[in-house]
Order: sequence, then structure tokens, then C-alpha cells
Amino acid sequence: MAESPGVTNRGRLADVEVGPAEAHAKLVQLKADGFSFLASLHGLDYYPHEPRLGVHYELLNMETAARVAVKTRVSIDDPHIASVTDLWPGADFPERECFDMFGVVFDGHPDLRRILMPEDYEGFPQRRDFPVGGEPVLFTFNEKSYGKNR
Repeated sequence: MAESPGVTNRGRLADVEVGPAEAHAKLVQLKADGFSFLASLHGLDYYPHEPRLGVHYELLNMETAARVAVKTRVSIDDPHIASVTDLWPGADFPERECFDMFGVVFDGHPDLRRILMPEDYEGFPQRRDFPVGGEPVLFTFNEKSYGKNR
């Protein structure tokens, strides 16, 4: 891991890849270096590779318009990473969505619970091994028979 990311074209800085244990410290460092705006936090599934679940942070320096992406990956067996809500309170809902859709647990999050799916829902719908289909959808052409075959 380089001490500071190198500049690429159009002000975009090279991506920084860190382990989950070092991610929070790296984000603290980048925030101190002027990357004060968390533009995006999202999850990914690198199935079938391990560690499988990715968390990407896109940061913006508001003074220079430079951007940097911090990427980390966690395994399905231990999907824990430190929450960044202490650095960016706006990370609250994106972390909850990543938890809800991929199963990544953000340690230290103030209210980590499902945000899109029902509380009793089992599974994580954005994982690549999640079964597709199986639930009937109500449309105008099938409204008379909807629910009869359930």
C-alpha cells in the first residue's frame, strides 16, 4: 500500500486497496488530507473469489475536486468492518443498505438493521449466489389469479 495515492487523469487519484482492519485508519488519514466528502459507499460481491464481499468508499476533496476510491474486501465467514459513521454521519443509510443487501456487518454503527427488506427476511438479495425468482408479481394481466397458486 502506497503512502499517498498517485494522480491519474482528470484529477482522479489511484484507487487505494486496504484490508478491513486498516480501512478506518486509512479513511481517517484521507479525511485529514482534505478528502472531507464521502460521495459514495457501496457493496459488491466478487463471487466466486475470496474474500468475497467488497466495500468501496468514494471520497472527494472539495477544494481541489480530486477523487479517491478506497476499496476493501471481507469474507463471508467474517463479514465485519468498522463503521465510518463517526467520520461521516451520512454513511448511516449506505452502511445499512450494504448490510441489508450483502450482509456486511459495520461494527460501531449506531442502528445497524435492515433498511430495504423486512426485518424477518432471510438472506441477502444482492449476493450473486442468491436464488433468482420464485415470488409472483402482481400485474394487470394476472390480477384475477394472483395469490391463488401461492
